[in-house]
Amino acid sequence: RPSIETQVLNEYKEKADATAISVFVTNLKQLLLTAPLGQKTTLALDPGFRSGCKLVVLSQNGDLIYSTNIYPHPPQNKTDAAAETIVNLCQKYRVQAIAIGNGTAGRETERFVKALAISSDIYLVNEDGASIYSASTVAREECPDHDVTVRGAVSIGRRLLDPLAELVKIDAKSIGVGQYQHDVNQSKLKDALDNTVVSCVNQVGVYLNTASKHLLAYVSGLGPVAAANIVDYREANGNFRSRSEIMKVPRIGAKAYKQAAGFLRIKSEQKPLENTGVHPEAYHMVTKMAKSIKRSIPDLLSSPSLLDSIKLQDLTTAQFGMPTLLDIVKELKKPG
Repeated sequence: RPSIETQVLNEYKEKADATAISVFVTNLKQLLLTAPLGQKTTLALDPGFRSGCKLVVLSQNGDLIYSTNIYPHPPQNKTDAAAETIVNLCQKYRVQAIAIGNGTAGRETERFVKALAISSDIYLVNEDGASIYSASTVAREECPDHDVTVRGAVSIGRRLLDPLAELVKIDAKSIGVGQYQHDVNQSKLKDALDNTVVSCVNQVGVYLNTASKHLLAYVSGLGPVAAANIVDYREANGNFRSRSEIMKVPRIGAKAYKQAAGFLRIKSEQKPLENTGVHPEAYHMVTKMAKSIKRSIPDLLSSPSLLDSIKLQDLTTAQFGMPTLLDIVKELKKPG
């Protein structure tokens, strides 16, 4: 009887773990795929009562421009000074968006900022894991001259601009994707969450000229070493002009390029397909599609309705069957 009880309990524990992990995975995927606000000058606030609100201004690329402290809440109640600081910074740096952490004093800070009637849009941002990020090695590398409170506010602001790029820097278990996560099988949970991060990064794609090494490391075919080499090469030689240029980076050969290329993006007017999920080895198929209806590739991207008039069955080859062509069309309709 004890043996059977143990066996039954273990079986149900495994089933419960599998169900719980699937919930964590679903929550994490929704969080990572939150729509980014895009490149906007942002004022980010990490709220607090006694210690005040840490305030930072971030550039459109998420770089730290300015930081200070304000004390709009009890016990200090320096509301006038705090209001003046926020209004002046919004005018000086032409702030387009304001991000406020949803932790302690989050709602009070949101009401305070809204009462100032600033034209910038105001967002309440989930700050789960921001404190863990602020004390991490990654944060020390990115903001070596600032303390943990400033780094936490920077993370809140960047989560608004691009949630995926910021959240990949934090251990997935620390982002707040579910309760009782320490009760389930830890190795299975870690594998499931890591696979979800990789899936999300590759589903969205990564901008080669702006992505951090932490984001690039999740791209299929690359890894931490190759990602760091890409960033070093970019700093030494300037922006990449084409996807194929990454083969000049140490530790990236033809095989790694073939695996990673479709997930990398470059904004280029001369090569518009570089900013889509279409793999370079399929570019000639897009050219065929455009020629079949006597249009150019930029026409297909600017007028997605044209794609419906292409007779794909006439363009299939041994290598590019109908499923692949349908995937290409789907990507051209909504790049990235």
